[in-house]
Amino acid sequence: MRRWAFLFRPQWLALYVVVAAFAWLCFTVLAPWQLGKNTTTSRENAQIAASLNTDPVPVKTVLPQQDSSSHEHQWQRVTATGHYLPEAQVLARLRSVDGAPAYEVLVPFVVDGGPTVLVNRGYVKPEQGTAVPPIADAPTGTVDITARLRDPEGLVPGKDPLVADGAQQVYTINPGQISELTGVPLTGSYLQLVEDQPGVLGAIPLPILDAGPFLSYGIQWIAFGIIAPIGVGYFILSEVRIRRREKAAAEGRQTGTAAEASQTGTSSGSTDGSTAEPADTGAQPPVAAAQPPVSTEQKLADRYGKRR
Repeated sequence: MRRWAFLFRPQWLALYVVVAAFAWLCFTVLAPWQLGKNTTTSRENAQIAASLNTDPVPVKTVLPQQDSSSHEHQWQRVTATGHYLPEAQVLARLRSVDGAPAYEVLVPFVVDGGPTVLVNRGYVKPEQGTAVPPIADAPTGTVDITARLRDPEGLVPGKDPLVADGAQQVYTINPGQISELTGVPLTGSYLQLVEDQPGVLGAIPLPILDAGPFLSYGIQWIAFGIIAPIGVGYFILSEVRIRRREKAAAEGRQTGTAAEASQTGTSSGSTDGSTAEPADTGAQPPVAAAQPPVSTEQKLADRYGKRR
């Protein structure tokens, strides 16, 4: 277990927490967010395509109840007969049409024999930067209109309605909020006028039928959530391999040092003070034969000759 003890060090524990949090975020927030946008965009594209080949229907047959909305009939073309309430007109600010800034003009419309629905008359371009331009009044009297049914937009926190340039302005097209501002009860959805209709200004074009990159982004976040834990496992295995190599190298150095010390001790001889004997070469010096002692007489006889 000692070889795995490093896995419980603070830096490794911090890595586990970060990777776990990132993977959780990928699977529960980021991927669902992108996949949800893909689902919404795909649904709207299908509804827009279907509306192009579908005849308009009376608005009262598809209009949801007050203060509610339904995605089922989004973008469907509808017809309505009634009259505008110009005195309750509101502007939606900070809008963009074809990449240019614009105001969208919103007016309640009382449907004959039915509810009151908010109508988006279209857009006008600001003057001198952000100034509200002159806006033609909505027609009076009873008119017949054709429009597309739209779901309400969500409110943006911190973006409260305001009065500017003498006009009531909002940041989103939300019938509930506009109903509170004007005091006119409105249904949950609103109508967006198509071209050549009574009261239309600049008709808002349909969105481009493009699913966008949301599906690929969602798949990428899922892949990131899978790869992150795998990366941690790879780092752990790499660390184990490095530690094994270091341990093997250390053991090799210890073995080499012990062998070198052993060889050095053998070649240096004994350390008890004795003198090493010379090596035996195998050659023996000649040994002289033992000679008996020579007497004085013999020496004289040898020198002067022996007398007879």
